[in-house]
Amino acid sequence: MIDKKIPIWEKLNLTVVEASEYSGIGVNKMREIAQRPDCTFSIRNGSHILIKRKEFEKWNATVREIS
Repeated sequence: MIDKKIPIWEKLNLTVVEASEYSGIGVNKMREIAQRPDCTFSIRNGSHILIKRKEFEKWNATVREIS
């Protein structure tokens, strides 16, 4: 079987590490943001977190400061 690597900009969901690399936000800060109760772009499955790329891009375009 040939392992095809899908480019990040074509993926529907990203891992926390991929979202961090894609945005330039540190992995720890990305995980912290994704775990917040008001985060609209994360999907939680137990301890595993996925980031909905399109919603994350919209959020990233509007945010002025990350704290």
